Amino acid sequence: MYTERLYYDYAAPEPFSAEIRELRPLGDLTALLLDKTIFYPEGGGQEGDRGSINGVPLVDVKESADAEILHLVAAVGNLMPGPATLLLDSRRRRDFTVQHSAQHLLSGTILRLTGNHTVSMHLGPESNTIDVDVPELPPGVLTRVEDAVADAVESDVPLVIHLCPPEDITKFPLRKVPPRGEEVIRVVEITGNDFSPCCGTHCASTGQIGIVKILGAERYKGMTRVSFIAGRRVLAEHRVLRRNGEIISRALKVPVAETGAGVLALLERGAAVERELKELREAAAETKAGALLAKVPVPVKTALPAKVPVPAENAVCAGPVPGEGPLLVAEIYDGSFDEVLRIGRAAQKKTTTILLLASGTERKFAAFCSAKGVDLRSLLAAAMEQRGGKGGGGAGYFQGVFESRDALESFLGDMI
Repeated sequence: MYTERLYYDYAAPEPFSAEIRELRPLGDLTALLLDKTIFYPEGGGQEGDRGSINGVPLVDVKESADAEILHLVAAVGNLMPGPATLLLDSRRRRDFTVQHSAQHLLSGTILRLTGNHTVSMHLGPESNTIDVDVPELPPGVLTRVEDAVADAVESDVPLVIHLCPPEDITKFPLRKVPPRGEEVIRVVEITGNDFSPCCGTHCASTGQIGIVKILGAERYKGMTRVSFIAGRRVLAEHRVLRRNGEIISRALKVPVAETGAGVLALLERGAAVERELKELREAAAETKAGALLAKVPVPVKTALPAKVPVPAENAVCAGPVPGEGPLLVAEIYDGSFDEVLRIGRAAQKKTTTILLLASGTERKFAAFCSAKGVDLRSLLAAAMEQRGGKGGGGAGYFQGVFESRDALESFLGDMI
């Protein structure tokens, strides 16, 4: 069904009258076909317009393989064949128009200054990208490109639309190959900067772009992907950055222009404090490991496990029993599991005793043993699983966690 396309000449927020010719189910959506439309369909790297038809929001606007323009809605509501009122989201349209014109200017400028072509582009709702056919751009080149683009914006040169035919497309130095099979090809000229075939919407002059900001570049599939924003998106980003900069400025008590150096200095101080804290934690772990091992009798050949009465609150030690194997000592700490690991590792270096240590607050335990011939998995796994615990490990290290502290204490009590 043919639809008269008016989107190139209509970008106003005022209502527009059209006629719904057909409602067509399309998966979970419904496609409306109109006699004429002001809504741009997705294409050429630019998203489709948004707005409403008879008050029903548009989900998307697409062009079918048969060149039909499909206006997609999630709910039919009061839509039916007959007169319709179209309302364009003109603010969104203007935003994408600015981004698209900025992309042409940016790609043309990169080609002019570096000789590298734009292979593909994408205009997103927050930021945009172009892929340039070179693995890496020389240092500083994007700053020069950004300045050259700013010069073109300030010059406020026209963007001219050429229709070929009637104009001869071979007379234009096109930046990319025109599409095949099109009866009429639109060529967008940015005076003195760029010629490119394009079906998208564009500004009347570079001055309407406002400003273009390159956000960064990264290697992507053997090319360079350049991210950028333009127009009011730059203003919105500046507001966010300025607001965050002022927050950091007040917190660090430095001018906004010095927040970068201030943050680096803060990170360096934090790293120094973290190193000192680590040393103190390790020293504390050594002390607690020494206190723990002081409770262990002189190592003799023993059998495991061996249940004995608990000698002190929160601490148990297995006494010598005839047989083969090291002693076993278990203890619950009220600190974090990280602290338990530090104590266990420090103590493990000084004994062949099996160390079964736990964090009561986190309901986790860890077992350590440096003695050869001991398999902590076979010693601990079954008892842990019987109490609903989960964990795992190897012959010399095993850890687990329980749903309750009672289950953890029951497990430790059973092991001694």
